[in-house]
Amino acid sequence: MSTQKTNVAEKRIATRDGFGHEIVELGKKNKNIYVVDIDIGKSCKTTEFANQFPNQHINVGIAEQNAAGLAAGLATTGKIPFISTYAVFGSLRMAEQIRQEVCYPFLNVKIACSHGGLTPANDGGSHQAIEDMGVLRSIPNMTVIMGADYASTRKLVAKAAEYYGPVYLRFTRDTIPVIYDEDEEFEIGKAKALKEGKDIAIIANGDTVHLALKASELLENEGVSVTLLDMHTIKPLDRQAVVDCLSTGRIITVEDHNILNGLGSAVSEVVAEEGGAIVRRIGVQDQFGESAPYEKLLELNGITVENIVQTAQTMLKDIR
Repeated sequence: MSTQKTNVAEKRIATRDGFGHEIVELGKKNKNIYVVDIDIGKSCKTTEFANQFPNQHINVGIAEQNAAGLAAGLATTGKIPFISTYAVFGSLRMAEQIRQEVCYPFLNVKIACSHGGLTPANDGGSHQAIEDMGVLRSIPNMTVIMGADYASTRKLVAKAAEYYGPVYLRFTRDTIPVIYDEDEEFEIGKAKALKEGKDIAIIANGDTVHLALKASELLENEGVSVTLLDMHTIKPLDRQAVVDCLSTGRIITVEDHNILNGLGSAVSEVVAEEGGAIVRRIGVQDQFGESAPYEKLLELNGITVENIVQTAQTMLKDIR
């Protein structure tokens, strides 16, 4: 597990833009790349792909379940379809079709979803996908990924196109800080180690990684040695990376997702089987969101730099 250089810059870009830009580049390189739209291409950032590659673009209208069946059919002919929609629809509305028509026959379909987690804040609780990664990680043969920023999202979308089998890709609606350089490399199923330490481990996913990075820097200023992982792939989870964290005896998970069945649950499963550490989960507190600014919704759920630091301080005090 090697430490990677990162930099939380002032630049902020939504990761859905990373998908929109990368899918165009993939379309230029591979004529088997298809986009199946749900009539929200402008919001999901696929209009440029549609403009450049009209013969590789299909808009089925507001019909996610039909899109899953169509994408499955395309996959049987050697195409690599990316279904593009919102996370609440791409996980819950399509769940049966994903299970029966994509995962069960193990077809090469990618489900690329914007508006993950609390990021569609002002759209209200109905549009905030807080359970999507948990729902889909429980289906056999599914891979579940969320990049931490624009650069990592582009790389992971490209990796997903090369990776055979069903993949769920989750993007943010709102802008988040850029962490990685454009030349950083990523591997599906392998966590990115941002820091290595011996006192406590923080494992974060998606739009919470930059919060965890800031919290780790504050803790280090207090003399705390921190391991920090960007666990961009929830399934397959990098089990060895979690096992390596057990030596600290203390693990905090941070996610913009329900604390049930997401990153925190996945990490806890490994810890329970291997033993040797206490886990504290920071994430959506098993409650629906509401219409409010993104940062306010994070605060209401304790998904903040301050809470990560306070949780770490409490664990260091209680577990010596």
